[in-house]
Amino acid sequence: MNQNSEQPYQYSTFNDYPPNYPPAPPKTNGKSIASLVLGILGIVVPYGGFLLGILAIIFSSLSFKNIKRTNEQGKGLAIAGLVCGIVGTVLWGIVILLVIIFVVAFSSYDSYNSYTNF
Repeated sequence: MNQNSEQPYQYSTFNDYPPNYPPAPPKTNGKSIASLVLGILGIVVPYGGFLLGILAIIFSSLSFKNIKRTNEQGKGLAIAGLVCGIVGTVLWGIVILLVIIFVVAFSSYDSYNSYTNF
């Protein structure tokens, strides 16, 4: 018997062709990424977060429409951006409202006249 004997290549009906690769996943919607970034910034940026939160809500609603129309990915990012945008808008809206109330309440307080009644 020959030591270098090679077995001939055998063709099979199942493995004649290379395997098919899965199709590339659809791309992620850019507006949903922007809504998530703006929503996170809306929570952490002081006072300007109110406007950033509103922008996050707008971008997430636009991305929902685009995702439904084009079948892109990013619905979870848009939902997270919407939630963060709402939280940031409400949080900084309450803070701004409290600052305005305290400024109005303490600006009308007359400290000079309260000590002259002795």
